Amino acid sequence: MHPALSFPTATIASALPGLVGASQRPTTVGDVTTYDRPFGRYLEDFEPDDIYKHWPGKTITEYDDHLFCMITMNHHPLHTNAWFAENESVQGKNVVVGNLVYSLVLGMSVPDVSGAAIANLEVETLQHKNPTFHGDTIYAETRVLEKRESSKGDRGIVTVETKGFNQDGVEVCYFKRKVMVWKRDSAPTRKRPYTEDGVWS
Repeated sequence: MHPALSFPTATIASALPGLVGASQRPTTVGDVTTYDRPFGRYLEDFEPDDIYKHWPGKTITEYDDHLFCMITMNHHPLHTNAWFAENESVQGKNVVVGNLVYSLVLGMSVPDVSGAAIANLEVETLQHKNPTFHGDTIYAETRVLEKRESSKGDRGIVTVETKGFNQDGVEVCYFKRKVMVWKRDSAPTRKRPYTEDGVWS
């Protein structure tokens, strides 16, 4: 059984448009209905033990790994030097730098978890469970651990744990984090910086 599906009381929520979340209701004028993409969730949308299966996954290329290393000035040859990795490393080939894997898995979780958050408060635990190699495809899932209303009353704090898996179902990344999110009635309305009058006329 897939590790992230082993929670007996879990509700599985696929990351597909139309789910509950931080978006406005569809509006219909005449024969035309306008949809805002759900992005993130309000405090009321989170329930402990619910699982969000993020979509889509992403294949990490050698280019992705090298670019990330150069941008972040991590020049360890395990990530960027093929000869070194093949001849002088335990793994025998280049390993994707761990912070790229973490950043990717975190990013995959944003539309379902923190896309409408006020702040990302804390990453409590970060574990690199297994190495990721060039050409591996990463997927991610998140489980809600707890939620609580803050003293201000218009927001709350949600604790979640997220797992990243490769194409073989092997867990490669795990972290737990806390995010501050709006309650639905207190959240600001999503707006665009231009008037929409006449856009589709």
